[in-house]
Amino acid sequence: MNSNELKALQAPLKSQYVDSPEAAIVSLNATGAVNIDDLTCHVESAPSPDGRTVSGLHPAAGGDGRAACSGDMLLQSLVACSGVTFAAVSTAMGMQISSATVTAHGTMDFRGTLGVDRDVPIGLTSVDLSFAVESSEPDEKIEKLIQLTERYCVVLQTLKNSVTVSSRRGE
Repeated sequence: MNSNELKALQAPLKSQYVDSPEAAIVSLNATGAVNIDDLTCHVESAPSPDGRTVSGLHPAAGGDGRAACSGDMLLQSLVACSGVTFAAVSTAMGMQISSATVTAHGTMDFRGTLGVDRDVPIGLTSVDLSFAVESSEPDEKIEKLIQLTERYCVVLQTLKNSVTVSSRRGE
């Protein structure tokens, strides 16, 4: 794809976002099933024929939907880390969990990343993380488990604490 092809691909989207700003707001999602027994979280993702995840533009930025969106991948990382942490903490607490699912929803306004409106933030503007838990444990214990999961999840804490990021040209 060359510059002209990319511009032609994104021009209708940019025009749409100028005319209807609400069309640029997209909800991204990631879900993972927690496996307490082996302390893993199986994050749902698009099938990959060669075992690699290929990332590309989100359809709201001109992608065709065949490649993983980096925003979805960020949410998948949050789900994976939260799920693994949930499994480890519930095991450490000696809790009996029948099943657990972690879901992350993120909101992003694509006018920012496409340069349609410089006042619109680039990237996710909100993330909602939820835990669906089936267990005979008391609600208070489940709530404590979720609190501890949030406290010890590396990805969640990184997002919440706005880590310093630097970018440079490599040598």
